[in-house]
Amino acid sequence: MAALEDRWVSSFSFLLFCAVSIPILGSASLVQELSPHEYFSGLQANKASLAYFSRTVSPGAQPFLEQIENSVEALHDYGISVVKVKCPKEDVSRYCGKENALRKAYLFRGNVLIREFPTDALFDVNSIVANVLFALLFHEVKYVETLTDLQNIENALKGKSNMVFAYVPATGTAEHRAVMEVAFVYGTVHQFVLTTEATLLKDAGSNDPDVSSAQLLFCHCQQATDLAQPCRRTPLEHDLTVLNIHRHLKLMGAPLVTEVAEDPEKVSTVHLQLGLPLVFILSQKETYEADRRTAEFLAWKLLGKAGVAILSRDVVDLNILRRSNIALKTPDEGVPIKYLVLEDTEEVITLVEDKSKVKQIQENEDEDEEDEDEKENDDQDVQDDQVVEAVSRDKKRELPLDQILTLTEETFHSAMLEAAQTVVLFYASWEAVSLVVLQSYTEVADHLKGTQGILLSRVNCWDWPGVCTMENVTQFPTIKIYKKGEQPITYNGMLGTEELTSFIMLSQVSCPLKLATIDEAERYLSGELPSELSSYQHSLVLGVFSTATSKVREAFTEAGSILSGHVTTGIYFEDDVLALSHKYAVSPPALLLARSSSQSVEGISLSKQSAQDIVQMIRYELLDVFPEITVQSLPHYLQLRKPLLIFFSDGDIGQIESKEMLKLAKGRSQQAFVSCWLNLKNTPVGRGVLKAYFATIPSLPALVWVNLHAGGQVFKFPSEQSITEMNILSWLEKLKAGLEIPSSTLSEEDWKPPLPAYNFLQMMEAAGPEFTLHTSSHQEDRREQQQLEGSEEKATVREEPIEEARVKAEKAQGPGRDLRGTAPRLAGREKQARRHSEL
Repeated sequence: MAALEDRWVSSFSFLLFCAVSIPILGSASLVQELSPHEYFSGLQANKASLAYFSRTVSPGAQPFLEQIENSVEALHDYGISVVKVKCPKEDVSRYCGKENALRKAYLFRGNVLIREFPTDALFDVNSIVANVLFALLFHEVKYVETLTDLQNIENALKGKSNMVFAYVPATGTAEHRAVMEVAFVYGTVHQFVLTTEATLLKDAGSNDPDVSSAQLLFCHCQQATDLAQPCRRTPLEHDLTVLNIHRHLKLMGAPLVTEVAEDPEKVSTVHLQLGLPLVFILSQKETYEADRRTAEFLAWKLLGKAGVAILSRDVVDLNILRRSNIALKTPDEGVPIKYLVLEDTEEVITLVEDKSKVKQIQENEDEDEEDEDEKENDDQDVQDDQVVEAVSRDKKRELPLDQILTLTEETFHSAMLEAAQTVVLFYASWEAVSLVVLQSYTEVADHLKGTQGILLSRVNCWDWPGVCTMENVTQFPTIKIYKKGEQPITYNGMLGTEELTSFIMLSQVSCPLKLATIDEAERYLSGELPSELSSYQHSLVLGVFSTATSKVREAFTEAGSILSGHVTTGIYFEDDVLALSHKYAVSPPALLLARSSSQSVEGISLSKQSAQDIVQMIRYELLDVFPEITVQSLPHYLQLRKPLLIFFSDGDIGQIESKEMLKLAKGRSQQAFVSCWLNLKNTPVGRGVLKAYFATIPSLPALVWVNLHAGGQVFKFPSEQSITEMNILSWLEKLKAGLEIPSSTLSEEDWKPPLPAYNFLQMMEAAGPEFTLHTSSHQEDRREQQQLEGSEEKATVREEPIEEARVKAEKAQGPGRDLRGTAPRLAGREKQARRHSEL
């Protein structure tokens, strides 16, 4: 019944929109002229009218009257009459007696005044129709000015109705009129929300920062139930016209995935009727549930661009290749359906957005494996070109650089004295990556706007090569932090907004902090730092030393300086240091670690004597016991030279599996290997890792053992067994005894990057102190683990030299689902395995 009502509303709206464009003949094309008595006595309940009161037509009012005349037909379509009321000279009533009243237009519903408009606000047909409908639809169209107002409306709609959020730079425009005309039809179906506040665009989830053009988002609140999560948003990627908005709402109301049980040639959906392609997921009984999830995932990605249907081969007999898993039907008449073999949803998205890819993909299907490998390498080689293309596309967009000081040869040295901490971006205006980082840098400046003691600046090395040479800048882009009286710090971390902002804020603290009393030390360990740093802080390290350990204390001081910006360190070496250290069951020299994920403080004996050894020790101690593997974190665990026991999951790890894996990670055998997990939703490139291991993605979750440093053998934990500590340990004993057959063996080829510029691991190793800290709910008391590490276990760790860590850049693909499961690939097409080359 609801679907029938939706179709009725859609059909009605289409007829109404057609009517808007058809001229109305007859008396409706002229403004009615009435006396005040005739006008007010003829008003009917619930009938809207726009009235203009005048004695004589002054030359200044003539343009307004012409626009009123032109708007009669448009307003008549919405049941609104337009009347010119001629006021007698002797009339001194409210609407005729005062001069300023004669410079306004009045909107009535029945005999109730709804709104009065200054005539200069009704300057053309668009402004008249938009403002009149806006006034009449005050229940259907809410106007918001703040994010709080928008969130309140959104939360009230969750689980009940959807929301159409529109931004217009100003009211009275053609786009404003289009939104109002659509709201007149759809206002009882969806809640419309309007704003002219540009700041709300980003807050509302718009990906287009251009605030000079109107934008519209369809918010899927009816399916949302969690008040903490925003509604899904689908932007209208076309101009805001009546037909475009109507078309967008029709698409949003269509089924997300269409179940098909007939020949695809006979299928017709609203997407095809509106000129969009239809993508078929070719499924089968064995994989139907997984294919259904894939279809839904793809449908959200293509919402507003193409329709998605799922077709079971068991229901319809298709005379096509068995390995085909995707069909594409275009709205063009006479064009046959294309049946293709694709590997992931990103290829489908590319196919929809670039029609020329269809022929190319069909031609590539018959190529041999060697050609496919060459194509993959070529794709890696042009990644830089994609950056160049993105920069070129956005070159006309001006960046908000007003918060960033531009430095020259004349101003560089004086600028270093203006603030306690000066951040300098050295870049080249012709280099694509520099320009991308410059955009992130502007976002950092926006985050830090108003922060005392921090100055963000930039030097274009193309214009001022002397400055860059003098500051030893050898690559672009380079970011350095200058503090008065100290050597500059070169930032070697991730160049994203969040990471760079955190580093700049934490660099304000001169490490290690010298603490004078036990009370100060306790407050430090409890996380009492300046409030502006609280949101960036992770874990804290406190070194405790006696007067007899001056050498190691100096080494710790140097290590704290090296780690500045990455880890906050403190130092305590007062006479009562024993009282503090004994509280945590250690003797000086020692480290006290306060982790953000735990309320406890961990004491660790410090036997290292050099600064670099202490840096490495802190790096190791701050690693998670049971970490989540990501592109950023993988190198740190590879450097441990241990086999990996990886739990692959398509989402968050379950509580039972998490508990069992954590027990395993903290057990006696933990130090012989690294127990970790990989969330394919957070790190979709993990699908490529699984393909390298098994050629096709196994059912998830999957527990995998891989020793990258000794033979490269890959073993998969039996899927019929439950994930428990005892089952895993028993399985590992079989591996050790050689009773299990490996699923695959990775090749011995070097992990060379496609281009020298992609050798990210070499950059990280050269950076020294740079490393990523992870917060984890699995992080518990590591002291227990340390006590379990005996000399006998240490003997089991392989002392093989670590292979040079080289990892290829992540392929330019977003989150997606693998499509290989929809139809089995032909045998013998397994690709040569690469050791985590996808990462």
